[in-house]
Amino acid sequence: MSNTIKTESVLIQNLCTPCACRCRHCLLSWEGRLFGVPWERGARFAEYAVPRIREARPELNVKFAFGPSMEHPRLFEAIRFLRGIGSPHTEFLQCDGMRMRDESECAALAEGLAKEGLRALNFTFYGLPEYHDRFAGRRGDHALLMRMLRAAVKAGLDTSVGVMLTAESAREADALCALLREAGAGRTALIVPHEEGRGKLLEPIRFSERELPLLAPETRALLNESLFRPEREWLAAGAYREETRRSILISLTAENIDEYENADPAALVASVEAADDAYYAAFPPFSKLAEEFGDPEGGSYYRARDLFYHYRRLYAEKYGVSVPDIMDERFTGSRRY
Repeated sequence: MSNTIKTESVLIQNLCTPCACRCRHCLLSWEGRLFGVPWERGARFAEYAVPRIREARPELNVKFAFGPSMEHPRLFEAIRFLRGIGSPHTEFLQCDGMRMRDESECAALAEGLAKEGLRALNFTFYGLPEYHDRFAGRRGDHALLMRMLRAAVKAGLDTSVGVMLTAESAREADALCALLREAGAGRTALIVPHEEGRGKLLEPIRFSERELPLLAPETRALLNESLFRPEREWLAAGAYREETRRSILISLTAENIDEYENADPAALVASVEAADDAYYAAFPPFSKLAEEFGDPEGGSYYRARDLFYHYRRLYAEKYGVSVPDIMDERFTGSRRY
């Protein structure tokens, strides 16, 4: 394991539940193909692996989750299973990509989740209804999320909202945030999309300083400008801090499940740590990449890790680096922060 990077958590995921959307920024590049294994097999693996990793590596926070959406055919059974193995995903669920529900069905789901002990639901919006639906790739998606948001508020659940901020959606951000306030939404944050997965296709509409005047002061206050900054600010002396921590992702797929079931879970974690070290060793540090690819006058907004990823992608394209992308969250890999 790296001498400078501290592993803090392990997430075992099974991408076995379909998503009803085709979002333009999808981290998983979702096109209707499920990468996971049948739920029962994934649950058996988690039941076996989670306690063994905790025993071998007690310093790690070990979790199990399913996706890409929360639309599990036996959702409450799945929640109880997660609770039984001590996974915190029993308290928080994202409500993107669910099947269509009318108002009464949303109310029934929200009330059922509250009774099951869920504390919070999260929602992602891209703009006002017409733009949102095009971005999400599904007609009626905005209306569905609003119905579910109102139902969650009425059921006493905490809610949080991420508003994806682009050069296109910025002009709708004020009106959208007003709608969310009227619906009783809890914590709302403006988020500049990453370029992982399908997000790289959004580079032409990345939010920048040019769009700041489109945001009213109360809307701009929802953008964490210590987390999301213009490129030029990250390039200023001392602004960027090298990552020192990481999370390990173990993604169950038809191609690896036989191997994983016969492996020592702690050794599997160690192998992913080694792959993480090898991946980052293939690239110069941020400071060197910035010298070659950075724009000292760049006004586009990035999160620090997203800008580092952007530079690594440019470096790989220029120099033919073919190391596997360990940040492709469809598959086993890692994330540093």
